[in-house]
Amino acid sequence: MSLRRLVAAALIPLALLASACGGGEGESFGDDSLVIYSGRNENLVGPLIEKLRTATGLDVQVRYGDSAELAAQILEEGADTRADLFFSQDAGALGALSKHRMLAPIAPAALDRVPAEYRGSDGTWVGLSGRSRVIVYDPRTVTAPPKSVFELTDPRWQGKVGWAPTNASFQSFVTALRVLSGEDRARQWLEAMKANGTQTFSNNVNILNAVDEGKLQLGLINHYYWYEKVAERGANGVPSRLAYLPGGDPGALVNVAGVGVLKDSEHAAAAHKAVDFLLGTEAQKYFADTTKEYPLISGVATAAGLPPFDSLKGPEVDLSKLDSIEQTITLLQEVGLV
Repeated sequence: MSLRRLVAAALIPLALLASACGGGEGESFGDDSLVIYSGRNENLVGPLIEKLRTATGLDVQVRYGDSAELAAQILEEGADTRADLFFSQDAGALGALSKHRMLAPIAPAALDRVPAEYRGSDGTWVGLSGRSRVIVYDPRTVTAPPKSVFELTDPRWQGKVGWAPTNASFQSFVTALRVLSGEDRARQWLEAMKANGTQTFSNNVNILNAVDEGKLQLGLINHYYWYEKVAERGANGVPSRLAYLPGGDPGALVNVAGVGVLKDSEHAAAAHKAVDFLLGTEAQKYFADTTKEYPLISGVATAAGLPPFDSLKGPEVDLSKLDSIEQTITLLQEVGLV
């Protein structure tokens, strides 16, 4: 078996890989099109892609899917990949491609728009927006939410917590947990959570909805899902509340969505033009105002109501070290979660 096939198999089960890449077999792209493999959901970033087309004049086509699955797809395709730009939901999938030398250097002028802690240490990927892991809770039944993810294994929360093990953001959190606390403690936590009856969901939205509907007391999600729902329904229409974990807890990971240009892209100039747009004011305001994420360039304000970005107390972890997504997937498989 080739190295790429081994890596792809470690990244994601091939049965999932075959069905999850937003088109799969028979999908074709125009020879002159800029092709983006996007781990960001079309509902979230589709309007931004339209802005990209308009602002740059590029013919842009997108394959949507899960970030880890798309990273595995790119590794499997190798030098023959049709992807020009990889738009990832998290740093881990970008780091995995960088580790396997699939990404090209990004121009220093673009990298320098973003603080060093939110871009690849080797300069091959750059963060576009920041997101914080949080605990969403139901204040109708929870008066004092946990102050650490390690408290969630307590019997008082048996069957009352939701998570999404196949979600890329959750997998990056587990990777951070492995990096910060060690393999043994990460495994112990996952096994204890499973034994405590933690309920499994396919994504963050379903977890949030379950808490609002009183079906869960607590859930592990990214902050922006809650703020988007509040923007849509108003504060009175969203019963749940968010708990930002203190003291550098692994559950307070501040991750980024970001992009990398494929080393073997046939449209590298267009891909770098797209990166420039995504790091520009218009795109950064979209992340702030529409998706309720944290903009990463200076001069663009965070959306009203969000805690200031510099007030978040996430753990001190080099996002470039979240590239060991293969080991995380293997751990989740061994525990029986994916």
